[in-house]
Amino acid sequence: MNDMSIVSLLLHASFVVQLVVGLLLTISVTSWAAIVRKLGAIKRIKTLNEEFEREFWSGTSLNELFNAASQNAKLGGPMERIFASGMREYQKLRERRITDPGTLLDGARRAMRASFQREMDVAESQLAFLASVGSISPYVGLFGTVWGIMHAFTGLASLQQVTLATVAPGIAEALVATAIGLFSAIPAVLGYNRFSHDVDRIAIKLETFIEEFSNILQRSLGSSGPSGSASGH
Repeated sequence: MNDMSIVSLLLHASFVVQLVVGLLLTISVTSWAAIVRKLGAIKRIKTLNEEFEREFWSGTSLNELFNAASQNAKLGGPMERIFASGMREYQKLRERRITDPGTLLDGARRAMRASFQREMDVAESQLAFLASVGSISPYVGLFGTVWGIMHAFTGLASLQQVTLATVAPGIAEALVATAIGLFSAIPAVLGYNRFSHDVDRIAIKLETFIEEFSNILQRSLGSSGPSGSASGH
């Protein structure tokens, strides 16, 4: 076999190697699709958080922000939903005529922390898949290579004279599996590292917002309620 192209090598490879390569190519396409979706999702989260944060500190009253966030629950970003959760719990406790500042603030913080966890679960979706692809694909490719080399040497057993020309095609067929395994793993690892960093930054930003909003609620407990300007530090 003089044609040493990847396609030709795969066509002449054993069924197990072809199966491994097919699996790895499927995984690679799936991981690339996950990377593209994640890029869009992370960008959307950052944009929506920045838009809400600008609005939050622009001087708009908390009640107006809460009304807008309640109407925009499905289209809003994580920060807006966390804010809405805290305000909703705060107002419910006040409607029950609970006046203890500690109880009011603790209830709002618990609601925001619960909302924060839900938002982080969504933000971290696909990361476990990319991590699995990055760690497993090279081993799957290596399995295909080992199997291909075993198959190649088994076929050479019946030959009386073995030369490099007779060994090379079988070895090359087997090594293609390792190459495709790395081709699947490298983008997944790079995507995982990039998105993990982005998610960590988002988490820090959201936790900072929770603390800042909690401080605003705490200050508002000494006044007529959280209806003043959000920019009143």
